Amino acid sequence: MTLSMTYTSLGLLLMFGLLKTTEGKKDKMLYCSACMAIADELNYSISQTDPKKTIHVGGFRLKPDGSLSDKKVPFARSETHLTELLEGVCNSMTDYALYEDPDTKEKSYKRFAPRSSGGGDFPDFNNFKFDGPEGSNSLKFACETVVEELEDDIISLFARESDHVAEKLCGEISGHCKGIQAQRSEL
Repeated sequence: MTLSMTYTSLGLLLMFGLLKTTEGKKDKMLYCSACMAIADELNYSISQTDPKKTIHVGGFRLKPDGSLSDKKVPFARSETHLTELLEGVCNSMTDYALYEDPDTKEKSYKRFAPRSSGGGDFPDFNNFKFDGPEGSNSLKFACETVVEELEDDIISLFARESDHVAEKLCGEISGHCKGIQAQRSEL
C-alpha cells in the first residue's frame, strides 16, 4: 500500500512539474502585432467619427440649485464610443497577415486589405505570408486576450490622448512590444 502511494505521489509531482514547464509562453511578436493592430484600428475608427458629434456625460443628478450636472464631450473619444469600438476591433484581424521585412527579415502582422471600398492602396504582397484562417485566428485570439487584459487602460488612454498611443499602449502599458523595435509605420 505504501509503495502504491509513493508511486501515486511521485506521478502527481511529475505531472504537476510537466504542467508547469509546458505552460504556454506568449509569442512576443504575435502579441506586439495584435496590440499595434488594436491601436491602429481604434485610431482609424476614431478618425472616421464626426468631430462635431458630442455626447452628454455625467450623473444626470440635480444640483442643489436645480440644474443638471452633466456636460458634453466629443463622441469620438467618449468612453461609450471607445467601449463600442473595442467590442468589434478584433473582427478586423482577418485583414492582417504575417509580413516579413525583406531587409531585416523581421516578422510582424500587418494590414494587407485596404480600408476604403474603392480599392487602391494595396501593399506589395510578395512579403506577406498567408497562413489561411489559422494565421488570422491566432492574431484574433491574441487581440481578444489583449483587449480583455487591458480594456480599462485602452479606454482611458484613447479617451485622453491622441498622440503616440500605439507606443504608449504596446510599449509602456502592456509591455508586449518591449525589446521589439516599435513599428512606427502604419500597420
